[in-house]
This record gives sequence, structure tokens and C-alpha cells, in this order.
Amino acid sequence: MAQSTPKNYRKHIMYSVYLRNHTPEGTFQALRRDLLRIRNLGTDILWLMPIHPIGQKARKGTLGSPYAISDYRQVNPEYGTMEDFKALVKDIHSLGMKCIIDVVYNHTSPDSWLAANHPEWFYHKSDGSFGNHVGDWSDIVDLDYTQAALWDYQIETLKMWATIVDGFRCDVAPLLPIEFWKRARVEVAKVCPDCFWLSESIEPGFIEYLHSQNLIAHSDAEIYEAFDVAYDYDIWGSFRGYLDGKQPLSAYAEAVNRQEAIYPDNYVKLRYLENHDNDRAAQIIPDRRQRRNWTAFLYFQRGMTLLYGGQEMGAAHRPGLFDRDTVQWNTGEDDTDFLTHLAKLKKEHVPTEGSYHVQALPEDVLLASYDCDGKKLVGIFCVGGTVARTDLPDGCYRDLIAGGNVNICSGVADTGGTPVWFFL
Repeated sequence: MAQSTPKNYRKHIMYSVYLRNHTPEGTFQALRRDLLRIRNLGTDILWLMPIHPIGQKARKGTLGSPYAISDYRQVNPEYGTMEDFKALVKDIHSLGMKCIIDVVYNHTSPDSWLAANHPEWFYHKSDGSFGNHVGDWSDIVDLDYTQAALWDYQIETLKMWATIVDGFRCDVAPLLPIEFWKRARVEVAKVCPDCFWLSESIEPGFIEYLHSQNLIAHSDAEIYEAFDVAYDYDIWGSFRGYLDGKQPLSAYAEAVNRQEAIYPDNYVKLRYLENHDNDRAAQIIPDRRQRRNWTAFLYFQRGMTLLYGGQEMGAAHRPGLFDRDTVQWNTGEDDTDFLTHLAKLKKEHVPTEGSYHVQALPEDVLLASYDCDGKKLVGIFCVGGTVARTDLPDGCYRDLIAGGNVNICSGVADTGGTPVWFFL
């Protein structure tokens, strides 16, 4: 585990922005106008998906994927200039937020600056041509981290950006040598001592496949040696398995509890209902009452909360990566007040220490609890059914979310099907 990772990250809110599609203009300048609203959601860290120029060769769609980068040391001119970017970061900082950018170090576009100037740093197929290890990533070519000079270049690039931003979200980080990330963390700390490191860890099935091909694929336990926060993909399959009717809710609860046992004491997971690679929460959980329960559980969970731009408005359409596809802001829903209140409750009441446990109650209800310093914080979330049958002691408790009372009588909590948080 990154020993310096503070447990206080468990109280943080991260907000993800895809610049091309966040505003009609899709620019750094346009995003500046939305920063105060984003901050008021309780956001601590603003994550910008890749801001670099996109390759022309083998583009997907009309504008290409932001993950097919042509130059790691420049900004995409479609978004603005480097000075525009620095002005954006300055505004982010002035509002008390940190800014992190996407680092896509497994691959580049086929026509990248590195491919033209250092072809020896790339993976080559048997015929000598550039290639990649994952076939459906047709718009990129893989880098070869057996090349020591590549390590130097990439780390110098990170140090350059670390003089501007506060950290990095590292794309498919488990596909790179963990020793590279460990060295990068040490080197970057020389210019940014409190640099924040988020790993897009990968699903167990993908790890197994890559191992079967004799390729690098690090587990989350390994990733935590270099990173502060890791994705929740280790249990994402159980979450989707429940929503898709393929697994019981108890399987998901058991998966969450397992994390408490297998990771270090100061582990921090990035908790989300959606991200740019997966369907929107409003699509996979169309019932708004159930979605509000899942959302309240998201904030209650031990870990850092992620919102993807548009989630606060219940946007059901996931913007495409390869074309102009502006976020659906006018949905008729607005959960801003709800999310802002949950963020406040998370920061004030959810402990960073003590034990954490999740239980699946009968009729598809989740009960989660923290025990810390003699206090017990409980959350009940009707993610499926509406009747919460529990063995909690009968009594009248103050609901932190709605401000009313929660009565438990004869083992039934009168939540009315809405999420509740309360202290026993």
C-alpha cells in the first residue's frame, strides 16, 4: 500500500469531466463557467479525462478517442491553448478543489510523436509492424516498458504536468510494471509532494485473460503499492450481476465486505454507479426511488465517491467517446440538492476509522454500518424492495438524510422505501 495515503480521502468527492462533451463548446474556457456549480456539489477533486491531442491515424468516429493520444506534452487544440488550461486549473484551485488529469501510458495513437521519434519504445508484431495486445483497441499501439529510456521520458512528462496539476488518474494502470509506478510516485513527489494517484484497476476476468497470455496484469493488492485510490472493478461484476438479475444482493454485500479483509487498513476505493466506460446509472437503474437508494449508499460507502458529469441530472444517455455528443443536461430531473446534502453528511458523519460492514436484508434491502469510537452509524437502503426487516434494536432514531424520525418496531424499520442514515 502507498503508506502515505491518508484515510481522509474516504471523505472526498471526485467529479469527472469529459471536456469535449461537458459543454456545447467543449473547451477549457467553457468549463470554467461551470466550476462553481461543480464545487457546490461538494467536489474535492475534479478529474479531467484526457486533455491531449488525438491522433489522426485509425481514428474511431469523427473526432477520435481521447485515449488515442498523439503527444503527451501538449493539450488538444480543440479544447484551447496551454494558457487556457492553466487558467482553468487556477480557477479550480481558487475554489478549493484539486485538479487531476488522465494519464494514458499503456499506448499512444499510431501516429504519435513517440511513434515517429522513438519507434524502438513500442511493441512490435512478428512482422515488425506496430501492434497492440488487445485486438479491439484498433486506434492505438502499445508501448514497450522493457525499454528503460521510455521510463525516463514518461516520468519526466509526469513531473512536467505535476507542476500544474495535483495528480493523475492512470488509465489501465495494471498493464504497466508496478515498479514503474512506484518509481514514478517517488520522482513526482520531488516536484509535487502531495500528488494524488488514482488507478483504473481492471476486472478480475480481464486480469485472468491477460495472465493467460503471459502479459502484465496487476491485482488491486499490487496496485495499492503505488496508488492512493483504486477503481471498484474488483466487485463491479457482483453489482451488475445483481442489477441484471444474475446474482443475489447478498453476493454483492459479501464482495464489499471482502474488501475490508483483503486490502490494507488505509485502502481507499473509488465508489461509483457510473463512469465514462459504463452505462449511466439512470439507464441501469431506471426506477428513481431505487436509484436514490443506491446513490445514498454510494455516499455512505467506505471510499471516495465519484460522480460523472450529468449524473446529478439523471442523464440516461452515456456520451460517446469518439464524436461530439454533449451531456444531456435537460432531463427534467435535478438531484443537485440531494447530492450536495449527501456530500455534507459524508464529510461530517461517515468515519474514516473503525469497522465497516454491509448486510443484505430480506426483500432486497441493504443495511450498512460503521462502528467507531463507541458510535454506530447505520444506513438502510431499499435498493430493491421497500420493507426493511432488521435485527436492530427497536426505537426511534433521527434520520440524517430527511431530518425526520426512523422508527424500528418488531424488527421492521419504517423507512417508507427511502434511504436513511442514523446513529444507534
